Amino acid sequence: MSDHESTSRPGSPDEEGRSSEDRRLLHQRLAVMELLDTEVSYLHMLQLCASNIRGRLQQLPQGDLDVLFSNMDEIIQVSSRFLHGLQETASKEEEQVYLIGKLFLEFQEEFERVYKVYCASYDQALLLLETYRKEPELQQKIQSTIEAVVPQAGPSGLSFLLVIPLQRITRYPLLLQKILENTPPDASAYLVLQRAASALQDVNANINEYKMRKEVASKYTRVEPLSLRERLARINTHTLSKKTTRLSQLLKQEAGLVPRTEDKEFDDLEERFQWVSLCVTELKSNVAAYLDNLEAFLRFRPHECNLDIPGGPVEQYSSLSRDLQRQAFLEFKQRLEGLVWRPLCSLAKALVGPQNLIKKRLDKLLDFERVEEKLLEVGNVTYEEEAARHTYQALNSLLVAELPQFNQLVMQWLGQILRTFVALQKDLSEQVLQRAEGSVAQLPHHHLSEPAFRKLVEDTLGQTGSQLRAFRETFEKVLPPPTAQPLLPGSERQVQALLSRYGPGKLYQVTSNISGSGTLDLTLPRGQIVALLQNKDTKGNSSRWLVDTGGHRGYVPAGKLQLYQVVPSEKELRGQAGPREGSQHLTPEPTPAPVCSVPAVTQVVAVYPFVARSSHEVSLQAGQPVTVLEAQDKKGNPEWSLVEVNGQRGYVPSSFLARAPSPAPWGWTLPS
Repeated sequence: MSDHESTSRPGSPDEEGRSSEDRRLLHQRLAVMELLDTEVSYLHMLQLCASNIRGRLQQLPQGDLDVLFSNMDEIIQVSSRFLHGLQETASKEEEQVYLIGKLFLEFQEEFERVYKVYCASYDQALLLLETYRKEPELQQKIQSTIEAVVPQAGPSGLSFLLVIPLQRITRYPLLLQKILENTPPDASAYLVLQRAASALQDVNANINEYKMRKEVASKYTRVEPLSLRERLARINTHTLSKKTTRLSQLLKQEAGLVPRTEDKEFDDLEERFQWVSLCVTELKSNVAAYLDNLEAFLRFRPHECNLDIPGGPVEQYSSLSRDLQRQAFLEFKQRLEGLVWRPLCSLAKALVGPQNLIKKRLDKLLDFERVEEKLLEVGNVTYEEEAARHTYQALNSLLVAELPQFNQLVMQWLGQILRTFVALQKDLSEQVLQRAEGSVAQLPHHHLSEPAFRKLVEDTLGQTGSQLRAFRETFEKVLPPPTAQPLLPGSERQVQALLSRYGPGKLYQVTSNISGSGTLDLTLPRGQIVALLQNKDTKGNSSRWLVDTGGHRGYVPAGKLQLYQVVPSEKELRGQAGPREGSQHLTPEPTPAPVCSVPAVTQVVAVYPFVARSSHEVSLQAGQPVTVLEAQDKKGNPEWSLVEVNGQRGYVPSSFLARAPSPAPWGWTLPS
């Protein structure tokens, strides 16, 4: 047998090697074709979801559509470029596999960026689908829409379509592995494909890690409005044990018994976040005060006042003020609320989630430190303790990864709000100047420069101020001396008791009626005498004083009290009676002008107005004629007189009455 015959015999080792290589090459090509064909089908299905199906589901709220389809548009953009790159490799058959591996490495970061967002929101989309199933009519409409566009979806409906991106990203490593298995180890494409398969496995692992972090964040940022009873109902032995253990760990750290875990990277990020939060809070407070002042400014409408000054600058100013109030200022307020206040409130709400996560991280850090100590001492931990470790690690990783971006976004948002506020102020100024341009030219002094006009205004205000001060001084000279409210009838004994107990320096008189609004506040009539116990309340507020009425103690406004001064009685001054204990009566300060004693059944006039406070009293008007029936009350107190006014009888303060004099200037002291 010749050598040629022996080598060409079927089943020889060379032929088997070539046959094996051919099969491997065939399987490799089939795997590449599968990658290309399935990518085309996948992209087509995504486009159907994003355009046809989402467009036909407009009866759903926009918020629901955003949750269901998430960032599918971004995935379509990335997948379109990826498919275009795959199709370009087909023209270079010899190095196609190598180019496919390089293409996956190029798209590694983009795949992770878009798919982790979609996967993190997928559970929310499923919960939304569950709520639709509880509404048969809505569910039927959705199902009909899906079947019309994608018949192969079957009864699964929308859930069949929404899971496709998750299936695709997890299938990439398998497709690459299939191509790699049919590539010779000594081929130049082998190492690239190996790196690409490992990179796509890392992408899936990172997506799972991101999804777990988001679930932890969602759990701890959720704020439930619980009542005190509901909070107490949630307390059990397990929660008490956890809180006790955390407190014990914290006390050990404060005492220096165990070391505290240091994380400078997180501490710097948290400090930055707290500073940003403070900026937002302060700005919100300032804008709220600005809006309150703006509201008060808009309530002031000087153009509606009738000044009885016809024509001239007054009418021009009124017209300009009316125009600004009705349009420019109202428009400015609406724009301020819509473009500054509401975004600022939304920004403040956005800070709540990270604040809760930072607080929860401290709790989980204490759990983590305790578990680490146990792991060093014992060598193993329970499943629950291991879960606590993973929770802290996930929470810490999430904060370290996302706090820098969050801080940066908040600062950008804050800067945009401030720029908008400045722009609104500038627009308002321009509008006011534009509207006032015609009116200003007609106003007096418009030809003056700004410094000259400012000096003119200052000089005019100074002259007006001097005139007002002179008028006030003249008015005070001719004004009758003020008269304090007299004592209430029958209150002498109570006043004497307060005087003997507290002394004259502690007695005050109520100058106007007081209605207590709190549980410790007193309700007192005008003229009541009280003794001061303390000139501030328990919180240090000096505008609320603690007083004693002789029967009750409580708080009253300090501004409604006037000091009383004890003076000798009239009999003591005249020497008509010997001194004896208790022969004093109380007169409020300032002391009223001396008025002669009023004889019985005398025609007098009321010097001051008086408002009756009970059925035993009668009201007076200043200058009103009064008939005195008795110059004292039933107990012989001369400070009250029984009078008749307009057919009505009652008691009035004697010091409010005077004889009808011969014509004399009002406000002079009348002779006795």
